[in-house]
Amino acid sequence: MKVIPYGRQHIDQDDIDTVVKTLSADFLTQGPKVKEFEEKFATYVGARFAVAVNNATSGLHLAVLALGLKKGERVITTPITFAASANCVRYAGGKVWFADIDKDSYTLCLESTRKLIESKPKGFFKGIIPVDFAGLPVDLEAFRALADKHDLWIIEDACHAPGGYFTDSKSKKQLCGNGNYADIGIFSFHPVKHIACGEGGMITTNSETLYKKLASLRSHGITKDHMAENHGGWFYEMQELGFNYRLTDIQSALGITQLAKNNAGVARRNDIAKTYKHAFKGIVKFQNLQEGDLNAHHLFVIEVEDRKGLYDFLRTHQIFAQIHYIPVHTLPYYKEIGYKSADLSNSEAYYSKCISLPMYPTLTDEEQAFVIEKVLTFVK
Repeated sequence: MKVIPYGRQHIDQDDIDTVVKTLSADFLTQGPKVKEFEEKFATYVGARFAVAVNNATSGLHLAVLALGLKKGERVITTPITFAASANCVRYAGGKVWFADIDKDSYTLCLESTRKLIESKPKGFFKGIIPVDFAGLPVDLEAFRALADKHDLWIIEDACHAPGGYFTDSKSKKQLCGNGNYADIGIFSFHPVKHIACGEGGMITTNSETLYKKLASLRSHGITKDHMAENHGGWFYEMQELGFNYRLTDIQSALGITQLAKNNAGVARRNDIAKTYKHAFKGIVKFQNLQEGDLNAHHLFVIEVEDRKGLYDFLRTHQIFAQIHYIPVHTLPYYKEIGYKSADLSNSEAYYSKCISLPMYPTLTDEEQAFVIEKVLTFVK
């Protein structure tokens, strides 16, 4: 049996053809493919605006800056995420506080977040960064109500969840990143994610003010809006200190063709998840799903007592499962600076047992059956 990784990109001939065509075009960066990708992605998730960036970490950084986070201000996020969800706060000089996860959904717990916020005076926190972990959408309607009560902004880290949605109290499907409840959404185009651009990310928002700020910060804070006013075509102004966080036309062209296949990819991921759930029901624990929601399934995570044993056992059979994630508050950097948090017992219990099984659209039925057989052989 060949190696079976936990995640894998899939590049078709149409992906290759569009990249080759772009390589022969006039623009390799800052050209029409970037704008086309932004417009198509915004339409796909149902947001008004999208800003393409070189990776999701850059997108998170720009998001906290656009929302006005200042040195010393505090933001709440989950410890069960990739470090970038917290690091973006530190980039701006802010302080990261962690609330616990829900023990069944593995996403940021609303009640833990509420207790943390209400344990401090109003204005103590500035924002919340929930994560659609493994592809499972956070109930942002509930988080929005909490945020509004305490004058907080919300950044939805939707890097795992393009195409996913939750159903709100009015029975309306709310696509991840559509901006109806979060101020800003962030997506990743790393190869193991749904849409592979090599590297890349997208920021979505419904605020024109935030859109303009994000677009400016992405490209050095430079504008050419006034170049025709008593100046020549060469003229530009740097109006604020920004960054070079641009995505190329080459990557955007690949993103466009990848995006067109995402609905089919999410459907296949859910078929794979259904098979896993049928095989493991009553034997091992896995992430729950509320009725009316759609998990985009970047990951399929199970909990087992001997996680290290299963991890090593699967590797002997060329199944390269992975662990998502080491809790951010336990990483040396955050321990050294003295993180602040609520009770994180659910997060720590989850980490002691979690393991991510292979989950990607080109995983074959035969490969999945092999994975299931090996897992059941170990845990039974």
